[in-house]
Amino acid sequence: MAPEYSENGLFEVLEPASQTIPLVFNSPHSGRAYPQGFVLGSRLDAHSLRRSEDHYVDELFQAAPGLGAPMLLAHFPRAFLDVNREPYELDPRMFDGSLPPYANVSSMRVAGGLGTIPRVVAENMEIYQRRLPVGEALARIENIYKPYHARLRSLIVQTHLQFGFSVLIDCHSMPGNIRVAGGVRPDFIIGDRYGTSAAGDLSRTLVRLFEDMGFVVARNKPYAGGFITEHYGRPAKGLHALQIEVNRALYVDETTLAKKPDFETVQAGISWALSEYASYVEKYASDTALAAE
Repeated sequence: MAPEYSENGLFEVLEPASQTIPLVFNSPHSGRAYPQGFVLGSRLDAHSLRRSEDHYVDELFQAAPGLGAPMLLAHFPRAFLDVNREPYELDPRMFDGSLPPYANVSSMRVAGGLGTIPRVVAENMEIYQRRLPVGEALARIENIYKPYHARLRSLIVQTHLQFGFSVLIDCHSMPGNIRVAGGVRPDFIIGDRYGTSAAGDLSRTLVRLFEDMGFVVARNKPYAGGFITEHYGRPAKGLHALQIEVNRALYVDETTLAKKPDFETVQAGISWALSEYASYVEKYASDTALAAE
């Protein structure tokens, strides 16, 4: 195994003292540990490579373990490997050698340069100086992507077994220039794949909690949820998955990537919403179980 993959700490789970609520949190894009070989092989400087990060989202949602829920977070960066994609969404133009026949080479995300191994960071800035060996892409998938999803799946299964119900909260950030209908800038977007990855009450309650604090909240547009939300959300089986997008302009300077003075205020607001939501989900799960008896 290549040295870049052999070190511990590619991702970790922040565990509660004991899991007391049927929630699992996931932060797949906040990693900021850039492998040296990756940086040296890029045509971009280290600062530009960071433009694909969901900056500090792991810190914004750090209240999760204290509420009694585990939180999985990536340390590897999204520009290196995107686990919110199918395992083999790969652009053949990026690689020397033949991709396996099961690779998805024609998805919209691949076309946009944002496959499992991204070709670009924000604003279509090309990452690599030259083509990568196919073996490099497959090694990242085998040694990082698959273990990451195995761990996430395990957390969801354990939660479902313990409570008979689980809600995955997939945590992300979005660029500050995002606008919705009427030119309104949303502070948060809650995605449930248009009601297919989670019960409507679960997403509507999360919207209301953020709105109660005065935030502008949209649902599903323009972000309804990615591969993780779609893949793990099975509401008919009591497996729900939601995506939360936080507007970066609220808490980070998108040019310097420094935290804004309002960072702790936004963090505190998220923590309050999560605490209220945890209480709601506990009751919702209990009521659902009673209704099924």
